[in-house]
Amino acid sequence: MNPYIPNTPQEVGQMLESIGVDDIDALFADIKPEHAPKSFDLARGLSEYEAVRRLTELSLKNNVQAVPFIGGGFYDHYVPAVVSSLTFRGEFYTAYTPYQPECSQGTLQALFEYQSFMCALTGMDVSNASLYDGGTALYEAMMMAIRITGRNKVIMDGGVSPIYRKVLWTYTHHLSYEFQETPVVHGQSSRQEIDKLLDKNTAAVILQNPNFFGAVDDFTDIIARAHSVGALAVVSVYPVSLGLLKTPFEMGADIVTGEGQSLGLPLNFGGPYLGFMCARKNFIRKMPGRIVGETVDSQGRRCFVNTLQAREQHIRRQKATSNICTNVTLCALQAAVFMAVVGKNGLKQMAQLNLDKAEYAKQLLSRIKGVEVKRSSPTFNEFTVHLPMDASKIVAAMMKKGFAAGFPLGRYYPGMERYLLVAVTEKRTKEEIDRFAKAFEEVLEA
Repeated sequence: MNPYIPNTPQEVGQMLESIGVDDIDALFADIKPEHAPKSFDLARGLSEYEAVRRLTELSLKNNVQAVPFIGGGFYDHYVPAVVSSLTFRGEFYTAYTPYQPECSQGTLQALFEYQSFMCALTGMDVSNASLYDGGTALYEAMMMAIRITGRNKVIMDGGVSPIYRKVLWTYTHHLSYEFQETPVVHGQSSRQEIDKLLDKNTAAVILQNPNFFGAVDDFTDIIARAHSVGALAVVSVYPVSLGLLKTPFEMGADIVTGEGQSLGLPLNFGGPYLGFMCARKNFIRKMPGRIVGETVDSQGRRCFVNTLQAREQHIRRQKATSNICTNVTLCALQAAVFMAVVGKNGLKQMAQLNLDKAEYAKQLLSRIKGVEVKRSSPTFNEFTVHLPMDASKIVAAMMKKGFAAGFPLGRYYPGMERYLLVAVTEKRTKEEIDRFAKAFEEVLEA
């Protein structure tokens, strides 16, 4: 007998007879021979010491020494030591979904504080208790707008992250929604093209600030036009940039989403990350996930509860939204600790450092022969450069010199093979930026 499957051969035979097949192999008859596993001859198990040693050997193959100038939605920001110290306390680290508020006050208050921070950051009225990541958060916002308006047409700006756009297309591939995508003109959203597409069937206009090319925009005029036909405005934002930039609320946005990785979460090979969603109060009952609220108990003491949970287990199924559960809570807590530690003024200083260092990098790169820094739009900490050769080749050469040089835009934008997206965060020192520019020049000369 298999130690993990407590069925005797006799019991297996009875089950096969009940379902009308001769043997277990018949259950897999639909799998073609070329697709079937050739062998289950696995290597012997390792002891703890052997496993640690093997994993250490594998980890040393990673290039952890490269200085990152790469962004594209995920950034190398500094995370104060106290953030992980508090986040990994056992009370939080092992906490499960707080269905019983009487024994979950710590987790509930942490989520309430997270929601409060996100509202303060974006200027919006309400926030949910987090989502999976920036891409799925944007999808949830789009679906929320469709539910609110009862319409099925969505206009998506070409400056929205191509990664996020793929998420939206994948999720809605078999659904009856009409997608219209507008081009970016000189780094900015095309007002003219968006205006042409807006009509009474439009549920939402989806925008991003700064956009994927790093360009900063003020969407007030676009949002006003969308509202004039009854459409909602969904804006994806980079949270650190809000230390300096106009908030989406000030622009008139209805729903705001984004990737929260820059709020105290390390890069971690792509996750786990944190999606956030904020909205106007009148849309609160259409939000996915859960919302934690403050109240008082029977003795008048301040306490916290799950105020809204629009999942199918709690309300009528036809009115339910997506269920976002336990796995993102720890990331939301980590972001809350980060925002509490850094504070309002600290976030402003952090944003200013990002802007200043990116501008310094722009100056150095613009002096290199053959490099054109695109300046048609203002930027925050990320900008686009045009190169005299394929950007992917330059990135490969720069990696050999110890730099992750940027994101080659040709990967997602055909015809932009010579464009590179460069990001500079507060962690980059003047000496690193100087060496980066020098290495860049040497690669081009070679």
